[in-house]
Amino acid sequence: MNALLQSDIPELKLVSRGKVRDIFELDGDLLMIASDRISAFDHILGSGIPGKGKVLTQISLFWFDKFADVVPNHLITADVNDLPSLLDRHKPMLEGRFMRVKRARMFPVECVVRGYISGSGWKDYQRTGEIGGIRLPHGLRDSDRLPEPIFTPATKAEFGEHDENISFAKMAGIIGRQDADKLRELSIEIYRRAARHAESCGILIADTKFEFGVTDEGILLGDEALTPDSSRFWPKDQYEPGRQQASFDKQYVRNYLEEIQWNKQAPAPALPPEVIQGTQERYLEAYRLLTGQTLPL
Repeated sequence: MNALLQSDIPELKLVSRGKVRDIFELDGDLLMIASDRISAFDHILGSGIPGKGKVLTQISLFWFDKFADVVPNHLITADVNDLPSLLDRHKPMLEGRFMRVKRARMFPVECVVRGYISGSGWKDYQRTGEIGGIRLPHGLRDSDRLPEPIFTPATKAEFGEHDENISFAKMAGIIGRQDADKLRELSIEIYRRAARHAESCGILIADTKFEFGVTDEGILLGDEALTPDSSRFWPKDQYEPGRQQASFDKQYVRNYLEEIQWNKQAPAPALPPEVIQGTQERYLEAYRLLTGQTLPL
């Protein structure tokens, strides 16, 4: 199976190409296609991970369905048979990796929830004793579980730039206090429920980020949800605080890039076959554990 690095649909207008997703206009809605591109350190790498886009899409669909009672989401359909006939020739490419979604005015912030201290949060804590303006207990170790999940929003950076952790007060200044309160409430509630489910399946969700938008019908959950691209997934049976954890997410790729001492400047390197395979296996295992099903690629 080859990796899908770019989807081309001449019949539709291209809206954007992100790090992973290609988005097209479709009769007033959006057609969101998850490619097999993989990024690290804000660069798209020279290799894709075959089937990765399908795994991301199917995990998102699982969570969208699971949390439909908490918040509406942007999904209209993920069934290729619901698509108009002008897209018939693209169905083999779209199968399993697309969502037709509602247009929404997306909030210009990332809604990050942390249940464990890791990544940029660990670096901030080491420097200041805080994450996003939230004072944390003294003496925490890398990967320690936090007493309670915390909400630490971030700005949405332009492509190639870094997201910036911000305080809740700054978020409220950007989008308004009422919406900020609601997004914090929704984010923590979804995270708590997801973390309970995942832990029962053998996965610890260290942290995750959500994107929300608003339509005339109110706030909805958009983009992707609780995937290995938007979250840190750790195998529960290997968890040991005080060190970096094994993971089901992109950390495996980041570790390889650190080992080869890539300078994190373009052009991004290609990945060797064993890293591609290892990454694919981790994504598929995360899907299997969370859903109880296997995903044929």
